[in-house]
Amino acid sequence: MTRRIFVGDIQGCREPLERLLQAVQFELGRDRLLPVGDLVNKGPDSPGTLDLLMQLRAEPVLGNHDLHWLGKHKGEKGPRRDWLAALPIVRIFDDVIMVHAGLHPRWDEERLRNLSAADRNYAVNVRYCDADGRQPDRDWPPPGPPFRPWDDFYRGSKRVVFGHWARRGLVVRPQCVGLDTGCVYGGKLSAWIAEEDRVVQVDGWAGRD
Repeated sequence: MTRRIFVGDIQGCREPLERLLQAVQFELGRDRLLPVGDLVNKGPDSPGTLDLLMQLRAEPVLGNHDLHWLGKHKGEKGPRRDWLAALPIVRIFDDVIMVHAGLHPRWDEERLRNLSAADRNYAVNVRYCDADGRQPDRDWPPPGPPFRPWDDFYRGSKRVVFGHWARRGLVVRPQCVGLDTGCVYGGKLSAWIAEEDRVVQVDGWAGRD
């Protein structure tokens, strides 16, 4: 059976990713590796992380830190940048939608397949919004009413898998699974195996104060 293994924000932490792959018994050719974005940037080994993901034929979506990294390395050429630049913002499955941060309450799948530049920015950055999808000026401290986590307003039929929100940590709700558990901050690196509806975690990067 093919398993889809969704992985939270890696942020350049290759070594925890290797341990997580061992913990879930990842098998190349059988399993699909699906990181939810923020593959690079803050951790100790962004190049090595990209090399490993490419080697394992991973199928990530882009996060805000990946877009920042691409902008910072705009003039460079090479397989890492080419691979990262070709990744989508959203992946849609029969039962799951995968995005880095979240979805606007009014988006349907047709909209997800035709995201504008503003939509892309929303999808990689949203945490809180109101019922109309408007975001607060800032996410911290928590903004309070009418703003709530974006998934409180999500009414789609497919479960959404996302990352981006280390302060919130692991989220397992009927409508969504949030996998950013602060790996780069010394928290956990988390995976959700969709076919088993099971979360697996390993310790994150220990080198950050």
